[in-house]
Amino acid sequence: MGKRALITGVTGQDGSYLTEFLHAKGYEVHGIIRRASLFNTERIDHLYRDPHLAGVKLRLHYGDLTDGTALRRVLEAVDPDEVYNLGAQSHVRVSFDIPEYTADVVAVGTLRLLDALRDHVTQSGRPVRYYQAGSSEMFGAAPPPQNERTVFYPRSPYGASKVAAHWFAVNYREAYGLFVCNGILFNHESPRRGETFVTRKITRAVGRISLGLQDKLYLGNLDAKRDWGFAGDYVETMWLMLQEEHPDDYVIATGEAHSVREFVERAFAEAGLDWRRHVEIDSSYFRPTEVDSLCGDASKAQRVLGWQPRVGFAELVRMMLKHDLDLARRERTLNGAGFEVPVGGAALAAGSGT
Repeated sequence: MGKRALITGVTGQDGSYLTEFLHAKGYEVHGIIRRASLFNTERIDHLYRDPHLAGVKLRLHYGDLTDGTALRRVLEAVDPDEVYNLGAQSHVRVSFDIPEYTADVVAVGTLRLLDALRDHVTQSGRPVRYYQAGSSEMFGAAPPPQNERTVFYPRSPYGASKVAAHWFAVNYREAYGLFVCNGILFNHESPRRGETFVTRKITRAVGRISLGLQDKLYLGNLDAKRDWGFAGDYVETMWLMLQEEHPDDYVIATGEAHSVREFVERAFAEAGLDWRRHVEIDSSYFRPTEVDSLCGDASKAQRVLGWQPRVGFAELVRMMLKHDLDLARRERTLNGAGFEVPVGGAALAAGSGT
């Protein structure tokens, strides 16, 4: 039989790409989803099958990182070989508005899952390998390039919570001998990125502007620099870390930094538009404490894991814009037929988090 993996955050961008990747490796994937009154599984709907059918490779379980009892119950039911903790309140700007909730999910939620895993390993006698999703936001104000030896200097409740989660993971590895890896992934994007994140907010708006569905795009700090890669490339490293003989921590990045302004310029240029006619600055989208520049040094991952990013910056922007142009065309067609199509996630009004 193939291995079993348990993923928190399975309905997110990374969770959907990781599920596809693990399926290709022959895994049976189990995902934890939160109860909601609306369907929130869009990114994995193409992978889901009726659980009554034979050979089903994706099964979903209700749970939440704020509910330790549910986490323990799911671990016992799934009895996984690998656990990938991708669940989080991951919008940096929003973390300033809901800091307590962010800390509860991101930091304490990780502690709940690690402690449940410790008990499960002890009681079952089976080794389980665990991946903890870190973030470049943990480095914050630390000067680039940032690598595994860079001292953390978070500048948001989200970044601080991820630092706490990182050290919880290290502590449980050292205190209890758990196979725990921290992946400190720099910004990674895709057409599946949430529409309130700045890259997707930009490409979604460019698609709509090019078809006359909107006129303005409101953004915050255009000078912030980020190391942007493709999420589909990055999920491979999560799996690679857990295949190593010994657990360790790795920075995953492209080694190139680009400003939000560069992303805007390239996206609008791809559509043949002058961004200056459409982009306006809204000071409400600035963070109380900004992170000016993040650029990762992934030489350790390249050396140990043999990993290299395949999708570059220009191709990433082009990929996302192509998807959102197609989305805008469908929206225009439906509007022309008398259907009013809401823009997902209030994307064009929400904060431009990076």
